[in-house]
Amino acid sequence: MAPKWRDLADRFAEQIKSGEYPPGAQLPQIRDLVEAGEGSKETVHKAYKALEAEGLVTSTRGHGTVVRSRTPLKRLGIARYDKAKWRDGEEVAFIADRVASGRAYKRDEQTQTVSRVQADSLVAEGLGVPVGSEVYARARLVKEGTQPTHTLTSYYKPEHVEGTRIVDPTPGPAGRGGGYRVLYDAGYEIDHMREALFARIPTADEVQLLQLPAGEPVVELHRTTYMADGTVVEFAVGVHSASRFAWEYDFKIPDSAHDGKGQE
Repeated sequence: MAPKWRDLADRFAEQIKSGEYPPGAQLPQIRDLVEAGEGSKETVHKAYKALEAEGLVTSTRGHGTVVRSRTPLKRLGIARYDKAKWRDGEEVAFIADRVASGRAYKRDEQTQTVSRVQADSLVAEGLGVPVGSEVYARARLVKEGTQPTHTLTSYYKPEHVEGTRIVDPTPGPAGRGGGYRVLYDAGYEIDHMREALFARIPTADEVQLLQLPAGEPVVELHRTTYMADGTVVEFAVGVHSASRFAWEYDFKIPDSAHDGKGQE
């Protein structure tokens, strides 16, 4: 037999999923549920903590327990990098996601800090340079309104970006078309990329920076961007709030046997 707090949590979870408590709705105050005979203060508190850990609600001082939004942003896997967006227009990747999601955006919802750092083992491997090499780090915090959604730090070899807008510390995207347009104008046209994703528990700093609710995991992205000849022109590490994105990939199915790549 399940404990009383679990039964209470399950009942509220069903009411949330059915729309009886829509996104933004406040659940009853703990004292009101206690007075209504739903259990002790400890029982109700445990039930609300379970709902929070399951990503259904957030609890904050002054606002009580509120149902979370269930409509994440689309995080486009391939279409966000369409050259027509950044080479011929000014739709940088995070804006492409907002457009695809039907969401409003402002360019200043992306802030940035540019610094010259020593490459650790991850960055060194990504860029193909020795550990300890001097590289540029362009760190961004992206928000939707006032809500942080993710961080993204791009690393570059100095010879590729020295003197360009990529290393200009001015807040916002690196000018019209963003960083890829800057690389293109400098003679480094991107051709293909590799993305690796994995979920993990956030660090304490990430919880604070991204304003993550209790129990929220993050999705870490490693993106390596290449020119046609295989030269790496960017290695990026992103940390995304897991519930704020729906990852979407649309791609052509390879047929290595037909195109000869599977032949000896």
